[in-house]
Amino acid sequence: MKRTTGDKIFIGFDVTVITLLCVICLYPFLYSIFVSLSAPSELARVSGFVYKPAGFSLDAYKSVLNNYQILNGYKNTLFIVVTGVILEVAITLPTAYVLSRKHVLWRNAIMMYIVLTMYFSGGLIPTYMVIRNYGLYDSLWSLTLPVMLNAYNMIIVRTYMSGIHESLSESAFLDGANHFQILWKIFIPLCKPSIAVLVLYSGVNHWNSWFRAFIYLGKSSKHPLQLVLRNLLIQGSELDMLNNVSAADHDFVLETIKQASVVVTTLPILFIYPLLQKYLVGGIMIGSIKE
Repeated sequence: MKRTTGDKIFIGFDVTVITLLCVICLYPFLYSIFVSLSAPSELARVSGFVYKPAGFSLDAYKSVLNNYQILNGYKNTLFIVVTGVILEVAITLPTAYVLSRKHVLWRNAIMMYIVLTMYFSGGLIPTYMVIRNYGLYDSLWSLTLPVMLNAYNMIIVRTYMSGIHESLSESAFLDGANHFQILWKIFIPLCKPSIAVLVLYSGVNHWNSWFRAFIYLGKSSKHPLQLVLRNLLIQGSELDMLNNVSAADHDFVLETIKQASVVVTTLPILFIYPLLQKYLVGGIMIGSIKE
């Protein structure tokens, strides 16, 4: 099939726009990598865009990885992500299974109640009072227990389960299986794409969350990584990592340390994403096509 001049112009325009969008999206992260690998004295001589490391130095990464706040933030974040994902999966799968069955009493009313939480909430102060009254204030559990069920993620899994034919569960019932066995042995193996999306969305949400920690955690020793990074970017001049740094190099050393911290806190998610990518597209497109 021959392409007309109009087709070539349209394709060329599309490629140009997409390339520019890719550059715009990638450059901030590449900037962080380039600056973090730069020598502060060489970085001071750079003006304009940074398109490669100015010199080469790993001192910023050494400072970050030797900093107690960063390492402690990693430990707290790993606890929050692991427990948060496990709890959300454990709550979401049974909920989605029940709401995907057509014969469940008040199914639509329960679904409407859950959907309303996507648009209306109690607000910051009432939520804070609930957290405090339940004894969760200044506890890492305050970042996982109140958000065990995410309505959007539950809808994704429920939609996928609704597409599983009723005959499978009916056959299992005739063979003596109960609902827990049907969920565990039939629905969960068939729902791997949606579960992968659930794990990815939940993990990224818990990994990037800092505001709840800022509100509910008082002790700095319990701060997750993103809150540590936020404090570093705002109050970096007060860090112990900048001791014995000359006044002339202070700002550039601080900048390399900040960007190294951004890279260190972002890389784990970038490594996990390719493992779940094959399920991601299929999972997020659930329900978008009707036969």
